[in-house]
Amino acid sequence: MAEEKDLVKNDSGLGAIKIADEVVSIIAGLAATEIDGIAGMSGGVVGGIAEMLGRKNFSKGVKVEVGEREAAVDLFIIVKYGARIPDVALAAQENIKRAIETMTGLSVVEVNVHVQGVNFPEEEEKQEEIRVH
Repeated sequence: MAEEKDLVKNDSGLGAIKIADEVVSIIAGLAATEIDGIAGMSGGVVGGIAEMLGRKNFSKGVKVEVGEREAAVDLFIIVKYGARIPDVALAAQENIKRAIETMTGLSVVEVNVHVQGVNFPEEEEKQEEIRVH
């Protein structure tokens, strides 16, 4: 089961707020899908196989460490050929930080972007053909 952390927002006496780590992962994954230049997510060095965006598992390629009030994110991506990697990475960092902080109230201390590969246009066409068949 996903690990949950208590987030104490105020001392109103109404109880604690619990957010599962996987929820933070999904928020980060969805924020990454909004960035132009990211072709897909990778499971990291161990997984090795890239999963293209648009699939249902938005937490794929995202690793989070959530504390009581802070979160750290590792994002494993495949970049589209021709995209400027530093620009894509910076846009991903900013969007993920903003999304997590807005939706959860956690303070994001770092977003590490790991570029696992480059997706070439001809590979994209072949993968599209495979999905259709």
